[in-house]
Amino acid sequence: MSDPLAQIVGLLRPGPAFSKAVEGRGAWRVSRAEAGRPFYCAVIEGGCRLAAGGPGAVTLGAGDFVLIPAAQDFVVSSLDPAAAGAAETVPREVRPGLFRLGAPGGAPEVRMLVGYCVFGTPDAALLVSLLPQCVIARGARRLTSLVDMLEEEARQSRPGRDVVLARLLEVLLIEALRTLGAPSATPGLLRGLADERLSIALRRMHAAPAAPWTVARLAQEAGLSRSAFFERFHREVGLAPMAYLVRWRMALAKDLLRRDKAGVAEVAARVGYGSASAFSVAFARQTGTPPVAYARQDGPG
Repeated sequence: MSDPLAQIVGLLRPGPAFSKAVEGRGAWRVSRAEAGRPFYCAVIEGGCRLAAGGPGAVTLGAGDFVLIPAAQDFVVSSLDPAAAGAAETVPREVRPGLFRLGAPGGAPEVRMLVGYCVFGTPDAALLVSLLPQCVIARGARRLTSLVDMLEEEARQSRPGRDVVLARLLEVLLIEALRTLGAPSATPGLLRGLADERLSIALRRMHAAPAAPWTVARLAQEAGLSRSAFFERFHREVGLAPMAYLVRWRMALAKDLLRRDKAGVAEVAARVGYGSASAFSVAFARQTGTPPVAYARQDGPG
C-alpha cells in the first residue's frame, strides 16, 4: 500500500530558503510575524523558550527540534526573560551564517540551527492543513544531524546542491512528522495513520484515489461498522472520510494540472470522476477556479 505521509511531503516539494546558526547569551527576545512559511529549529546546546500560538511558552533544551509547517506569529527568547518593556533583540551577524543574540561577549549559553524552507507547490495550504500545526521532538539527535547537514550543504556551492537540499528537506520533514506520537498530535493525518484501523482506509484512499469509495466500503476495509468508522475517522483525522478523500483528490488534480500538464479528461479519470464535466464542477466548487483556468495560472511547478 502507499505511504500517505511521504506522498503529501512529496507533493509539497520542499526547497531551501535559508538556514543559519544562532547563538545567544544573557537576556534576549526575538519575535517573528510570518506568512505561513515552514520554520524549523534545532537546539544544539543550552536552552531557550518558544511561544508559537499555544496557551504558553515551552522550554527547549539541547537535542530538541521544532517544526512549524506554516508559521504565523511566534516568539523565541532566552530562558531568563528580558526585562518588561525591553526592546526586541536584533540579531547581529558575527560571521557569515552565524548570528548573535543578547550580550555580545562571553561564551554562548545557547546554540541553535534555524531555518526556513519553501514549498514548491502553489497550493501548500491544502496539504499543510492535513499536518500538525507544530511538532516538538525531544532529544531528537537524528533530526539535529539532518539540520546540521542542511546548514553545511547550504553554505557550499557543490554540484547537485539544490537536489541534495531538496532531498534532505524531504527526509527532515518526514522524520520530524513521524516522531510525533498519536496522543500528542492534533487531529489530522498523523493521528489517523497511528490508528491501526483508520490507517488501512487512509492508505487505500491514497493508493487508489480513483476507486469508487464510499463510507461503507472504507468502513469495510477498516473492519468497522459504518457509524463507528465515520465517528472515529472524524475524531482522529478532523474531517469526514469523504471530505478527506475530496481534499486528497483535489491535491492530486492540482499537481497533475500544473506540473504534469495533464488534460482535464485525463485528470478526471485519474482522481475518480466519471466525466470531465463532473470533475470540472467539483474542482471549481473546491478551488473557485475551473481546471482549465487553473492550469494556465502562473506559479511554481
